[in-house]
Amino acid sequence: MTELASWKKFIVLSFRTGFLLATSLLISQHSFSQSKLDSLLDKLDPQKFANSVAQTSKKLEDKLVKKSLSMLDKMQKQEEKIYNKLLSTKDSLQAKTQLSLLKEKYGKLKSNLKTPSILTGSIKQYIPNLDSLSTSLKFLDQNGIGGKVKDAMAKAGSLQDKFQQAEKIKEFIRERKQQLKASLEKLGMVKQLKKINKQVYYYAAQVKEYKDILNDPKKIERKALELLSKTKIWKDFFKKNSFLAGLFPMPVENGGAAQNGFAGLQTRAQVVSFIGNQGGSSTPGFAAALQRNIQSAQGFVDQLRAKLNGLGNSEDLDMPDFKPNGQKTKSFKKRLELGTNFQSQKSNFYFPTTTDIGFSLGYKINDNSVIGIGSSAKIGWGKDIRNIRVTGQGFSIRSFLDWKIKKSFFASGGFEYDYQQSFSSVRELYNPDSWKKSALLGLTKIVSFKGKLFKKTKVQLLYDFLYKEQMPVTAPLKFRIGYTF
Repeated sequence: MTELASWKKFIVLSFRTGFLLATSLLISQHSFSQSKLDSLLDKLDPQKFANSVAQTSKKLEDKLVKKSLSMLDKMQKQEEKIYNKLLSTKDSLQAKTQLSLLKEKYGKLKSNLKTPSILTGSIKQYIPNLDSLSTSLKFLDQNGIGGKVKDAMAKAGSLQDKFQQAEKIKEFIRERKQQLKASLEKLGMVKQLKKINKQVYYYAAQVKEYKDILNDPKKIERKALELLSKTKIWKDFFKKNSFLAGLFPMPVENGGAAQNGFAGLQTRAQVVSFIGNQGGSSTPGFAAALQRNIQSAQGFVDQLRAKLNGLGNSEDLDMPDFKPNGQKTKSFKKRLELGTNFQSQKSNFYFPTTTDIGFSLGYKINDNSVIGIGSSAKIGWGKDIRNIRVTGQGFSIRSFLDWKIKKSFFASGGFEYDYQQSFSSVRELYNPDSWKKSALLGLTKIVSFKGKLFKKTKVQLLYDFLYKEQMPVTAPLKFRIGYTF
């Protein structure tokens, strides 16, 4: 009995020791993970990150909803015009029924857009950066970060839902376009068909433009994603909780077994174990078994690739039957082009007597033309290198138009008002009789310039058709070098 009691005490003591050791290890591991998490949160500022995501999501959602509603309104009006013409034919009863059904469909799509909602069900369009932002917010929320995180999660989810609704709208209007084609050609309404084609194309292009904005995150969002992506705890969370994880459930190794993965898709540990158990390539049937496994894996890889490609098919733009304007879907700010240019006039040797320093603001009408306004100040440098004196020698107000001819060559024209006298105060510029006119036409060559500040270099040679009217008479040719930011 004494020996049995000793064994019991030993077993109890061993169990207690093991339990305490295991508990200590778990606590220390949790404390270590928590300290790493706290250090990470101190660097990225969760509240600013959440606020940035919320603002971006709300802004894009408002634009997407507005554009989608406008598109549906235009399409509905076009269809109503078509069916109103069909009402006068022998198929008027059928046309009336179809028009009623269409109004119901359009009304349902508009109602869904106006109703606040979050993403439900499977997604048809995967947006990588939105997935990363949403999953990061979920990660912060599950780790007890409150404040603006939940609001940002709701806005990001709502934006994802609106993108899915946009995909449904694109599918719907493409189907309507195909169905209307026969009716429009039959009624001789070719212009209306072209108009619908443009509306469909530009709507798809606009949705794509909004997605591209998400792929260029703000500085604070980019920094937060970079910090999170470097930690193992976030990577593990992303594998289980992202949209991508829902689309492609990858196998999780647990004791050598694959769980929650595609049936038949082996983990790395399984492949290594399989090769080791075969005893090398000399074992009979080894090559055939290995080939079968490779083919099986390749088959699943092909399935994954097809599924991923399928998510992007609805975003592909239809081949337009017109020349699209790539600037039409861009915001007003992105269509602006800021630039500067310089033009010098020398008196003797290489020393310039004056230099015109100009600034311009252009607006891209389309991919081939820019229209804009600008101004310049004429700076005097004195007589020569020994007598340098900075003075105001004139001022000008400019307008210009650049039209692409071929590749990097543009035809350039403009009209300018020049004040070609020295002045000591701005009031002297108010006299209209002191201003002279210039009508310019010439050629511009764009030279690519690799740099963060200057994107393009412009070399211009312009002819002034009104140079003889200047007093004193100026040179007819103007050579300018400019830069576009």
